[in-house]
Amino acid sequence: MTRWRKQSRIATALLASVALALGPAAATALAVPGNSEPGIQAPGTEPPLTDRAPRFLELSVDSVSPSSVTTTSDPIVSVSATVTNVGDRPVDDINVRMQRAAAVATSAELRTSLRLDQYNFDIVGEFVTVADRLGAGQKKTFTLTMPLRAAQPGPDAAPNLGISQPGIYPFLLNVNGAPEFGDEARLDDARFLLPVLGVPPDPTASDPAADDARAVAPSTATPVATTLLWPLADRPRLVAGIPGSLDQRVRLVDDDLATSLRKDGRLGQLVSALEFATGPSADDGRRLRDSTCIAVDPDLLITVSNMARGYLVLENPDDPTGPTRDGTGAAAAAEWLEQLRTIAAEMCTLAMPFAQVDVPAVAALNDSEITASAITAPADIVDGILGATSVRGVTWPDAGTIDDDTGMFVRSLGTTTVVVAGNAVDGNTEDVTAQPDLVRIPTAVPPSAPANTPDAPANTEPLHAATFDISAATALAAVGAQPQTPSFTPAKARYDLEDDSREARLQDALGAISWSALTPQPNRPRSMLLVPPQQWTADGNEAAAILSAVTTLLRSGLATPRSFTDLLGRPADLRPFALTYPQQAVDDAVPESIRAAVGSQAASVTALLGALVEDPQSELTPRLFGAPLREDLLRAMSLSGRRDDGRSAAEAAAEARMSQSRQSVDAMFRSVTVLSPGGVYTLASEQSPLLLVARNDLPVGIRVRLRIDAPPEMKITDIGEQQLPPRGSRPLQVPAEVSDTRNLFVDVALTTPGGHDLGEPTTVSVRSNAYGQALAIITGCAGALLLLLAGRRLLHRFRGQPDPADEGFERS
Repeated sequence: MTRWRKQSRIATALLASVALALGPAAATALAVPGNSEPGIQAPGTEPPLTDRAPRFLELSVDSVSPSSVTTTSDPIVSVSATVTNVGDRPVDDINVRMQRAAAVATSAELRTSLRLDQYNFDIVGEFVTVADRLGAGQKKTFTLTMPLRAAQPGPDAAPNLGISQPGIYPFLLNVNGAPEFGDEARLDDARFLLPVLGVPPDPTASDPAADDARAVAPSTATPVATTLLWPLADRPRLVAGIPGSLDQRVRLVDDDLATSLRKDGRLGQLVSALEFATGPSADDGRRLRDSTCIAVDPDLLITVSNMARGYLVLENPDDPTGPTRDGTGAAAAAEWLEQLRTIAAEMCTLAMPFAQVDVPAVAALNDSEITASAITAPADIVDGILGATSVRGVTWPDAGTIDDDTGMFVRSLGTTTVVVAGNAVDGNTEDVTAQPDLVRIPTAVPPSAPANTPDAPANTEPLHAATFDISAATALAAVGAQPQTPSFTPAKARYDLEDDSREARLQDALGAISWSALTPQPNRPRSMLLVPPQQWTADGNEAAAILSAVTTLLRSGLATPRSFTDLLGRPADLRPFALTYPQQAVDDAVPESIRAAVGSQAASVTALLGALVEDPQSELTPRLFGAPLREDLLRAMSLSGRRDDGRSAAEAAAEARMSQSRQSVDAMFRSVTVLSPGGVYTLASEQSPLLLVARNDLPVGIRVRLRIDAPPEMKITDIGEQQLPPRGSRPLQVPAEVSDTRNLFVDVALTTPGGHDLGEPTTVSVRSNAYGQALAIITGCAGALLLLLAGRRLLHRFRGQPDPADEGFERS
């Protein structure tokens, strides 16, 4: 079943369904008055079909030849397809025919033309019986052929497609059948676009030189300037909560990326297809190479570079500290990375925001460190790993659209241009049928910039937006094993992508790519920026077909190469444009629960990393140690998998990542603590210092403060910040003064300099040998008595009188 064609079956299908429910006798009574051509209904007579209606047949397109028609192509269109009985009873007399509609006239029709009722496909072929009977679960593969045009047009001409001019043509395969106990009805259809870049000559014409028999080439008077972004990204794979290390192997949640990086894997094929298509044999004029910019997710590069050094895979993804096994993709990772380095050295390279993060969600956090990791650091990561020089000052949000606050946010970070969908900006001008390729957003200006004028200096220039065609981007997003509908796709162009075959979706993309080159539009710039989704699941054949289509446009003169940097360097349209943020983007965004959790956890990570100190003797710096902890938060806010059917899995992965991050960071806080002395701590005097031991189990040094809660009888002097060595302990001598001989209980804890608790607090029992005020009085009295007695003896001696105390004492 294809797209919304569930709603375009004729009334016969509904009536046949009712007949099936009522039984064989009712089937005859409910027979629909016949149409001279089965499957054709008058406009407006087809009622919508509910999801509860039974399904009998499913039709899918397997291949289309030629996939793009040129002046040198075969003049016959051949479509291979498969019809499958998906119902619960046999279907008899299965007939299929080919139909086409008028050429696509506007960009929007690249999607909406595929929603037309089947009567709009008014150029029809003959029905061909492909199977007399199909039982439940059975399938039949068949091929239909039809000439592009007739040698001798007229009422007596053989059925043909009537294509005499280049254009993008919607096609339909219409299947009829008679379910058991029912009448013949149209049971399904399959639709796709066929790009006709040129009409080949008609070999059957009696006069090959006749106008209606000669080849028809497209006009190349106004070629379209073409730029292509080639995305390389994957969903986050690194286990959360694992800090940076110099010698430990990274952990991955699964080993799927190893498969993807191999030559026959998704990422392997995307890179190999690009390498071949831009190589000297296929692109001797460097047209495609100059037009293409590789867009890379820095999170993918970090993961792959770590895999190349050997890595571990969790046995249970829900247990990040549990048992692991050796990963199998180290060699594939190293080979893929080296292959990408070679290509990137010769081509434009662009860094995506980290982990396809939700950029508006990052802006809402208002955390400078998280912001740097998401927006500004990716270019340095890409350059460092690939050894390339990536394009700077460009932000390509995964959603293809941002709001006003985010526009000001990225501009304040140094972003000069955002890459967004054409409907993500609004010029508020009725006389413009399409957005210019580069526009100005006056509301997004650098901090403290003066009011903008057209000749303002570069540092005060507002944000620019490079726009791409939404129909082409939507069609490209539908290509691959996991088709997706972008957030910017209008409601009228949204449908269930799983209902179309991969081949049909690829044909739609080929048509969307070619339309702009074939169909110049009034007041529309001759510019085309092709943007697949960041996490694109096209395989090698699909990638090669896309690249071949662009190459054909460039070689034929329908398009001219334009580098990504040339596009960015063009003067922006002087009219003011505003950013628009559709409700669908809000619905697809990271939910508030994850944003709040990330905000809370970001504060904890900042508190921890802000207390760490560099050790000149260690290569492990606080930044290397802490970068993965911040990156975990960005991975939790990734938009990977949040559209269409994958949203629930993405939500669960984000929640699990946040839980693992909290547990890990909390454990790091607990690993720095003050050790309990045990027993009773005895002070030698009332002013003896309190001796404590603080331990740091982290691999980097940390600054701490003591927080001591002592009774009034004990005065503690603050010793200020103290530094603990990596994986070591340090004695702390705390000046104390005790004025009581009782056992005193002192609560001791460690905190970061900012006051965040470290480790577990401990209670110290302190006893002093001091007697306090009583001891001072006794000592004073004793001293006074001693002085009195000594003075008395001296007085008697000066007078020459014997001291009474000496009476009875005889000298020897």
